[in-house]
Amino acid sequence: GSFPAPPCAAGSGRAAPGDGNPKESSPFINSTDMEKGKEYDGKNMALFEEEMDTSPMVSSLLSGLANYTNLPQGSREHEEAENNDGGKKKPVQAPRMGTFMGVYLPCLQNIFGVILFLRLTWVVGIAGIMESFCMVFLCCSCTMLTAISMSAIATNGVVPAGGSYYMISRSLGPEFGGAVGLCFYLGTTFAGAMYILGTIEILLAYIFPAMAIFKAEDASGEAAAMLNNMRVYGTCVLTCMATVVFVGVKYVNKFALVFLGCVILSILAIYAGVIKSAFDPPSFPICLLGNRTLSRHGFDLCTKLVVEGNETVGSKLWELFCTSRFLNATCDEYFSMNNVTEIEGIPGAASGLIQENLWSSYLTKGVIVEKRGLPSVSPPDTPVDMDQPYVFSDMTSYFTLLVGIYFPSVTGIMAGSNRSGDLRDAQKSIPTGTILVSAHRSRPLPAFLWPPWRLRGPALALRSCSGWAGGTSIAVPLRAARPAPGPAGRLINEIRRSRANSRSPVRHGIISQRK
Repeated sequence: GSFPAPPCAAGSGRAAPGDGNPKESSPFINSTDMEKGKEYDGKNMALFEEEMDTSPMVSSLLSGLANYTNLPQGSREHEEAENNDGGKKKPVQAPRMGTFMGVYLPCLQNIFGVILFLRLTWVVGIAGIMESFCMVFLCCSCTMLTAISMSAIATNGVVPAGGSYYMISRSLGPEFGGAVGLCFYLGTTFAGAMYILGTIEILLAYIFPAMAIFKAEDASGEAAAMLNNMRVYGTCVLTCMATVVFVGVKYVNKFALVFLGCVILSILAIYAGVIKSAFDPPSFPICLLGNRTLSRHGFDLCTKLVVEGNETVGSKLWELFCTSRFLNATCDEYFSMNNVTEIEGIPGAASGLIQENLWSSYLTKGVIVEKRGLPSVSPPDTPVDMDQPYVFSDMTSYFTLLVGIYFPSVTGIMAGSNRSGDLRDAQKSIPTGTILVSAHRSRPLPAFLWPPWRLRGPALALRSCSGWAGGTSIAVPLRAARPAPGPAGRLINEIRRSRANSRSPVRHGIISQRK
C-alpha cells in the first residue's frame, strides 16, 4: 500500500535523470526553448505551453499591424540575400502571422480592385438590380467553392512555403501543377496589365485630367485619346514597376500599411456617400434633347437660347446643332423638332426609382442612350451624326459579357495562401481566413450596388461605362460624400496591386529569382 519514493528522494545523493536538462524535467515549453532548438517542431504540444508565453490579443494585433508586410516569405528572403553582400548574416526570425494579419487582411486588400470601383456601377446601370444581384451571387459562389477546395487541400497535410502553386503541385502532381502554374502566371500577367490601365484611368479621368497628353477634339475621339494616353503612361508605370521588382521592393514594402489604409478608407467613403446622399443628394444634372442623353462636353447651359444684353441668341448647345448662333441658322432636324430638358441624375434614395431600375436594358454599340417614357419626335429616315454631342453606348452588352467583366473583382482569395511560409499555423489560418473573407466580401457589395438604384431610371447616367452624361464621371458623385479620398485611395490601391502582380511569378517559383 506504499508508494515508491521519487528518485531524488532515494537518498543515494545522485541526481535523478533529467535534473541537468531543464527542458526534459520541466512540464512546460517556453519560447526560449523553441528558438534554441527544433525538438518540439510539429509535435502540437501547445497544451504544455506556459500561460503567458503568447502575447495578449490587443498587443498581438498592434504588433501585427506594425509589422504588416505585403511580401511573402520567398520575396523577403530574396531581399535579404541581395543585401547580404556575400557575408554571413544571422537570419532574423520573421513575425509569425495569424489568421487576421496573414490571410484575412491580404485577401481583403486584393479583392477590392479596379473593376469594383470603376465598372460595377456601369454593370448595374446596364443589367439592372435583379440581374446584378444574380451576377454577384454567381461569381461569389464560384470563388467560395474555390476557397472550400483550397481549404480541403490545405488541411490535408503540412503546408510549407510556396503558396497555392505548391499546394496544387503537391495534390495533382508536377505535370498538372506545371500546367496550372502556367495558367496562373498568365492570369497574374493580364491582371497586372488591367491594374495598370485602371491606374491610368483613375489618374486621368478623376484626379489630374490636365495630365492627358492626347486630347480629343470632339466626343467621338475621346476613346482613342484615352487609349493613347494609357499606352504612354502605362509604359511608364510598367517600367517603374519592373525597376522596383528587379532592384528591390523592401522600401516600397514599408508603405504596405498605408496601402491597406487607403483601401479601407475608400470602402468607408462609399458607405459615407450612401448615407449622405440619402439626406442630401448630390447635384448631377443631365441634359436631354427629346429623350436622347447629351454629353456635357462643349456646352454648359442646358438650353437652346440665351439672352445677351437685349438680344436673344443661340447658346453653345445651339451652335453644336446649328450653323451659327443666329436664330435664322439652319439646324439639325431632330434638334428643331424636340425640346431640351434637364433632369436630376441622382434624385436620392427617397425618390422611388428602384422599380424603374429593376430590369436590364442592354444596348448595342453606337446606339444613343435614351430615357424611356419621355416624348420624342424622330424625323423619318434621318441618320444620326456621330459627331453630335450625344451619349453613345460604348459597346454591345449582354449578360455573359458583364459576368466576364465583373468576375475579376471577386478574385484575390489566393493572397492568404501565398503567405503560407509566414503563417503560424497554415493548416488553420488558410481555410479560416479565406472562407471568412469570401463570406464577408459580399457584405460591402450592397453599398456598391446601392448608388445606381438612386439614379434616374433605368440608370440613365450609367449607360456609358465612363458616365459622361453630366460632363464628369458619374463614379465620383456616386462614390463618396466628399469624392476626394475615393479616387486617391483607388489610385494607390491599383499601383500596389500592379506591383504585387509583377512580383507574383518570382515569389511562386514560376520564374527563378535573380541570384
